[in-house]
Amino acid sequence: MKSSSAKAIICTVLSVSASVYAANVGSPFYGDPPDDHHAWCIHDRNRPQPTVVTPGTFSTLEQPGKPPSDAIVLFDGTDLSKWEADEGNGVPTKWIVKDGAMECVPKSGYIRTKDTLGDVQLHIEWAAPAKVQGDSQGRGNSGVFLMGLVEVQVLDNYNNPTYPDGFAGSVYSVNPPMANALQPPGQFQVYDIVFRRPIYKDGKQLDPGYLTVFENGVLVQDHTMLEGGTGHMGRSKPGPFPDAGPLKLQDHGNPVRFRNVWYRPLPRRAIEGGTDGYLTTEAATAKRAEIAAKLRQDAEKLKNESNPVPEILGLAESLVYENNSDASERLGQLAAQWWGEIQQLPADKLAAKKDEIKHMRDVAKYLVRAKVIPEDAEEFTTINDFVKEHNWDKK
Repeated sequence: MKSSSAKAIICTVLSVSASVYAANVGSPFYGDPPDDHHAWCIHDRNRPQPTVVTPGTFSTLEQPGKPPSDAIVLFDGTDLSKWEADEGNGVPTKWIVKDGAMECVPKSGYIRTKDTLGDVQLHIEWAAPAKVQGDSQGRGNSGVFLMGLVEVQVLDNYNNPTYPDGFAGSVYSVNPPMANALQPPGQFQVYDIVFRRPIYKDGKQLDPGYLTVFENGVLVQDHTMLEGGTGHMGRSKPGPFPDAGPLKLQDHGNPVRFRNVWYRPLPRRAIEGGTDGYLTTEAATAKRAEIAAKLRQDAEKLKNESNPVPEILGLAESLVYENNSDASERLGQLAAQWWGEIQQLPADKLAAKKDEIKHMRDVAKYLVRAKVIPEDAEEFTTINDFVKEHNWDKK
């Protein structure tokens, strides 16, 4: 950056009241700046606020809980309007609704959602028949198929051993659950599942996808890496998934019941265009440019002939994210105006600016860290010397 631009930045930071920064943690020039792989500053006030979600309530054995406020409900105990047979679009299912639960009618086939789901938080509750019949895989068997491709096993394993990668809570044929946390048959079991599908680009795997599963509140799958779709007897083969697919529930010949089925779509990962986490250089640069453009637009709205400070601040902040010649030039003009006025202040009024100037000296150090100005810039060393000359650097 040219010396004139550096001077403009230094003058700008001197213009900001120290009280503003003291009162607003997370203001500009506070946390570590963005870098080649992170679009946001640390403690960035420009970062979007988390969405407000009203939590739901937990289920009891007698009744299902209430979903969170942003959940998309797939089954609330009343009807199967959001479901269809797995035979084709619009084919009604033969499963039934009974006592607030959907129940598999043996030999009627799988059931699937009309909605298509991608990456989700899924909540689903299931109950094996209270009357115990069969053993191993023949007892209370069904399955929850994410996108119709990856099965989390449903099975009555209460005092019923089977092959470990086919246990309730397993990623079927891939990974056994870490624990068997089932209630007795007839009682509703609770699955909370976090599903991230595999991501491919141009035939290359960028993210293998993962499954996390809680069974009755007990972690049984801990970010288990996927290996493609699951299946019986065959090993999974890595490969791309579609962006979304239906949720399917299996008919395995047992009248398993399901209730309280809802999901929450998850935000995109960094690898597919999300802006949180470790980004590619290209993605971080693009997002930083977007943030800077917004800050420049905001600064434009703050123009004030009698008080240039707000516009100066906005332009200075924008340069932390992206260098822009027009912003630098405008900033230089405003900062020169302000600095000229500061230099005309008598000693008693200049002393009143002590805390502000000391604080902005520290802000200037931040701008050096952000590589907005060079470390050896004359203007940067001048402000340090100015503080020392006035003995303002002592507590």
